[in-house]
Amino acid sequence: MSLLSREELNDPNIIDGGPLAGDYKRGSNSLGELILRELTRQGDKVAFVHGVTSLRMTFGGILDQSLALACYLREELGVRSNDVVALVSENRFEYPVTICALMYLGARAALFNPLYTARELEHCIGLAKPKVIFVAAQTSMAVQRACVKIRRPAKIVHYDNGARGLTYQQCLEDSGRKLKLGSFVPEATNLEQHVALIVMSSGTTGLPKGVQITQLNVITTLTYTKELLTVLSKNAAQMVAVDVMPWFHVAGGVSMLNWMLNGMQLVFIPRFNPRVYLSCIHQYRPNMLNTVPPIAVFLAKSPLVDEYDLSSVKTIICGAAPLSREVEDLIRSRLNVSSIRQAYGMSETTLAILVQMDEDNLPGSVGKVRAGQYAKVVDTETGKTLGPDQNGELCFKGTLIMKGYIGKEDAIDKQGWLRTGDVGYYDKNRNFYIVDRLKELIKYKAFQVPPAELEALLLSHPKVKDAAVIGVPNEKVGELATAFIVPAEDVHVTPEEIAKFLNDQVSVHKRLHGGVRLIHEIPKTASGKILRRNLRELAKNKAKL
Repeated sequence: MSLLSREELNDPNIIDGGPLAGDYKRGSNSLGELILRELTRQGDKVAFVHGVTSLRMTFGGILDQSLALACYLREELGVRSNDVVALVSENRFEYPVTICALMYLGARAALFNPLYTARELEHCIGLAKPKVIFVAAQTSMAVQRACVKIRRPAKIVHYDNGARGLTYQQCLEDSGRKLKLGSFVPEATNLEQHVALIVMSSGTTGLPKGVQITQLNVITTLTYTKELLTVLSKNAAQMVAVDVMPWFHVAGGVSMLNWMLNGMQLVFIPRFNPRVYLSCIHQYRPNMLNTVPPIAVFLAKSPLVDEYDLSSVKTIICGAAPLSREVEDLIRSRLNVSSIRQAYGMSETTLAILVQMDEDNLPGSVGKVRAGQYAKVVDTETGKTLGPDQNGELCFKGTLIMKGYIGKEDAIDKQGWLRTGDVGYYDKNRNFYIVDRLKELIKYKAFQVPPAELEALLLSHPKVKDAAVIGVPNEKVGELATAFIVPAEDVHVTPEEIAKFLNDQVSVHKRLHGGVRLIHEIPKTASGKILRRNLRELAKNKAKL
């Protein structure tokens, strides 16, 4: 656990989130032991519902299958503690079962995007070096080709029946004939050092990096979720959530484990479909939605929303990128939700390290530092810690911070601080606000222009469905703010109309000097972050025409 030095303890500008709950490790010697105990305790309650097929799986079903799978992996495929096993799949019942099985063994679960290109798969497999790879039908051939190309032998297990080769179902059946469930004992581990998950960073600036999440990182998040559910559940016998976040992403995968291990029922959708998503909310009556900004914008602006009853939703949690106050206000007025809780985190912080927990949360704020964590805002030039209401780079330290990147030792400084590359500030009450990515700030003359501010204004226009702003290089002034917008359905809008709308509301240096371009879709990562490099390429290619 990271501790502050004597000098840091005396620095009034380092924000302390306070102590973690006394028994936050829940008396466990490993994450696998904790999972086994919680699944046993929940028994026949429904854990997962497939939002498309309506099929269900109980906690007891997860327990039985995960134990059988763990035994097969250990006895037949030789998987041991610290071995890496990859999952390349969409959201499905087998996904949490596989992760649970790997945690019992002390193995590392590497979570890969099933939509990765051949180049990205080769990179990720070469980086993580998995011994076994679980694949869905859509990814099977690409994974096998990648293994051959980089000469990385790995045993392939197919989630889908009928595939050529070893299937998930065969693993369960072969193991079930030999398994004595009561005799299985999960591997004991060093919680602080033992890697549980390898998640791939978003890759917004290049090929993904392998982020190593420890068992202690994951266990810490369980305490926060338990506290949150205590606040939100009130008289509910079992909390229900509709989940569309991809589980290969840290926010999706760790959240899924959190909901499961805190006894929630999770209605999951393999991939986002507007009508399927809305019909699941209508049918299953969730108390809470776990979203990212693109889905929040959809809820705020899509005409489809009016066709469904979403009145059960009382709380919306939104992370991955800043959500503007304008979009928050639109959602509140449309859905009449009790609270919208913004959170801030990244792959390197396991889950949200800043979160709104108070009932009177502030629009636009991402909340306060979580218990057991520390935060500071530093001057990007001098590294000096800054006080309230001063923009600087956000830095964090504590039990949520990753162990490091695979093969890279310099991700965290010698004092244990993670530099995020995000610009933000905190107010006098220690509520934090995100301004923008340090690398994404547009440099116009001597000014820094945050794209997120301009995007929020653009999204408030009734004719704009989605928007993104980038800086286009210019020899005279540095960069020109350039907007890409997706028009709302069945409306006529011109670039000039949108440019005037924004330019009338901002100072000269923030205006869209690079103009406005209409586009069919804003390119984004699976977690909803704008792929600005794709837009820069688009702008560059258009400039050559």
